[in-house]
Amino acid sequence: MTALASLFAPDTMRTLGWSLLHFVWQGFALAAFASVVMTFFRRASARYIIGVLTLFAMVTSVAMTFVLLLNSQSALQATEAAATPVVVFAQKAFLAKTVQPVLTGTPVVKSLSTQIFPLMVQIWLAGVLFFTLRTAGGLIYLERLRRAASVSVAPVLLAKCRELQARLGLQRVIKFCECRWLDAPAVIGWFRPVVLLPVRALTGLTEDQIEAVIAHELAHIRRFDAFINLFQVTAESLLFFHPAVWWLNKRVRAERENCCDDIAVAACGNHLDYARALTTMEEWRASPAFSLAANGSPLAARISRILDLRHAAENRTAGLGAGFACFAAALVAGSLLYGVSHPAEAARVKTAIVSSWADDVAPEAVPRQAAPAPKPSAKAAAKPSPTVQPDPQETPQPSAKSSYIDEMKSVGIDTNDIDRLVALKIQGVTAQYVREMRAAGFTPNVDELIGMKIQGVTPEYVQKIRDLGYKPDAGRIMGMKIQGVTPEYVKEIRSMGFQPNEDEIVGMKIQGVTPEYIKEMRSLGFDPNAEQIMGMRIQGVTPEYVKALEAEGYKLNANQVTEAKIMGITPEFIQKAKSHGFTNLSIEKLIQLKNADIF
Repeated sequence: MTALASLFAPDTMRTLGWSLLHFVWQGFALAAFASVVMTFFRRASARYIIGVLTLFAMVTSVAMTFVLLLNSQSALQATEAAATPVVVFAQKAFLAKTVQPVLTGTPVVKSLSTQIFPLMVQIWLAGVLFFTLRTAGGLIYLERLRRAASVSVAPVLLAKCRELQARLGLQRVIKFCECRWLDAPAVIGWFRPVVLLPVRALTGLTEDQIEAVIAHELAHIRRFDAFINLFQVTAESLLFFHPAVWWLNKRVRAERENCCDDIAVAACGNHLDYARALTTMEEWRASPAFSLAANGSPLAARISRILDLRHAAENRTAGLGAGFACFAAALVAGSLLYGVSHPAEAARVKTAIVSSWADDVAPEAVPRQAAPAPKPSAKAAAKPSPTVQPDPQETPQPSAKSSYIDEMKSVGIDTNDIDRLVALKIQGVTAQYVREMRAAGFTPNVDELIGMKIQGVTPEYVQKIRDLGYKPDAGRIMGMKIQGVTPEYVKEIRSMGFQPNEDEIVGMKIQGVTPEYIKEMRSLGFDPNAEQIMGMRIQGVTPEYVKALEAEGYKLNANQVTEAKIMGITPEFIQKAKSHGFTNLSIEKLIQLKNADIF
């Protein structure tokens, strides 16, 4: 999170903050457009394309707004640099009145952008990091499942799959595997896709139904839906804060399943059997979150559509209603932001304020020689001129601003940017702080100094982290500090036998992997690596759960206990199996019983 934030200049942070705020109304407006336009198309493929293009427009709108605002700010600064001498003089007088008290410690109300935007951007980055880690965890889990699915299907079924593949015009190399941990066929992988066919589906569906659901999965591969799904997940991670993004993504996923349903029905020709297959698999329903499964969307709407039971008028009314609601939300958000964020309005207001400052400070600040001096009379010239003692109040005093600038220059921090100077002073960055950071082996720039001071990164903390063998940059050291990674925590994790790098130690801290948790797991006989211990923690494997399984006679390793937790193997389920006469079953057999939903 802060690794990126520390690289941004204050102006860039403000611009990014405004871009995110502007996307509030932009997102609603784009969602309203998509909702209305989709109502006029009957084909699912057309609605799908509109949804994907709108989602792409949402992502690009933030980038375009950022570029436009950044260019507007640069143009405004160039206009100020070319301003008339009177305006420049007024600006300097204003700075002497307002900036100097800030530097000398006088309480001054901070601007909205100085206070709110850095915090807002950091919260946004924290959210992006959270959703990115969640997505990465899901993708890693899918990759492990893909590698584990190595049991090829029977030759007869494989021939049927190849026939369907040829019928759909797919020339890619596709692997077909049987699995026991899924309830419905699914596709995993982008460049080397694997179609997973669960044993439960192969034994619980008719031959025609199996053919239809396999055709559905092949349709996902033919349409390259895995890549679009990855883009959707990325958009959700970047724009997680906007409800319109989640709504549009849900709509796109529903239309994607509709498109594949159309292909499956066209390839097999029996829509009634296909609808029955979907109904049967919906009752089983268990598939990984990032896979593309045949039962992967709301069932009722799909069944109604396949059997042609849809009511077009009702769907159109609902779409127009959603579009109107999004449009109203866009108007409300836009009206709130327009007055304070429109660059042209901001420039005019700033010019008016500068002009008023010039009127206020001109009587005091204009040099006396600016007015022509009257010629002295002969009588006055004959008299010696009295020595004029300077007014102590008018005598230029060494300003705190100049002394602070000189202090910072003495340690190599030389900047004429007023925003940065104010931020340095307000955040308490001193020359001593800079020297101590450098003595600790760190050489931060101005923005990094401000960020590190805000996050409470002290020279002592940097030195202790470096003494542990880490060589983090500014972003990573701030990330470690924010997540609460202490030298003591690192030492305790290492004492457990782990040797994590900077990113891994932050990840373990985020996931809540504590030394106590590791000790508890090891006291139960586990010896997990870093990946396994994080997986156990994420899936909620607790010592109580492990002990309950052991009480039922199951001594499992780290992977087995995690899989058992994922598949919902509980002591109650084990006791229920025993009550039906199933004793001395392995964990794999228990998972089979759970998947089969026998009792």
